[in-house]
Amino acid sequence: MTPRDASDDSRWSDLERPPLNAAALRRALVKDGGHGGLYCDIEVVQRTGSTNSDLVALATEGRAEEGAVLVAEEQTAGKGRLDRQWTAPPRSGLFFSVLLNPAEVPAARWGWLPLLTGVAVATGLSRAAGVDTALKWPNDLLVTVGGEERKAGGILAERAGNEGVVVGVGINVTLREDELPVPQAGSLALAGAVSTDRDPLLRGVLRSLEEWYGRWRAAAGDPVVSGLQETYAAGCATLGRVVRAELPGDRAITGEAVAIDGDGRLVLATGDGVQEPVGAGDIVHLRPA
Repeated sequence: MTPRDASDDSRWSDLERPPLNAAALRRALVKDGGHGGLYCDIEVVQRTGSTNSDLVALATEGRAEEGAVLVAEEQTAGKGRLDRQWTAPPRSGLFFSVLLNPAEVPAARWGWLPLLTGVAVATGLSRAAGVDTALKWPNDLLVTVGGEERKAGGILAERAGNEGVVVGVGINVTLREDELPVPQAGSLALAGAVSTDRDPLLRGVLRSLEEWYGRWRAAAGDPVVSGLQETYAAGCATLGRVVRAELPGDRAITGEAVAIDGDGRLVLATGDGVQEPVGAGDIVHLRPA
């Protein structure tokens, strides 16, 4: 993937939202010409449909290597789970994707990658933004605004060929109340973050991802040995709550979320005494923990 710093006449149009500094990001994160660390390249583009779609296509065509990072100042067709759209004003957030190739990890454990990314994002933002975050299973980042939990970010993982996985992250950083796409959304700024400078925020999140991915990969994807399962559970706002899981096929289950199992599934204790693992679906928090 060849670095290409996109620019146009509008890149400084909103002085409260300066553009990312791609050269500084590369200096900070790409080590020894791509050797010795996870990241081999960081490309920032002014606008694209979806960084995930773009990076999946590059990886499938053999034009991107593990550790390639694609960042967009604006996404016009950002994707969430269940084909939901993710929209935000230019330079108001962090919208990026990373190509991973966990060859030494059994494919059965690759389902942990979205949860791993969630832990990395939450950890990185806690350090760099000074804001408390929580994770809603499986892949939403929550912040507290005015005593209310709101979604400030999301994660989407997609396969890229037979050997790669692209993890995409979208984080609302400086969105104001009148810019929120839905009332349930939030942003780091609205949650009282001590910093909304996107350059150090992105560096913090990517360093955290590198750390957690390295730990998980060194443990051959074992969620217990790597500490991932315990850490995810500790930061998961879904556990301990009564929730409704809306499953494929118009099926729904209601129960208390009691655990994250070894496959990263959410375990629900239903009213009839059955513990049922949920591997995919939409989770609705019905009452606080």
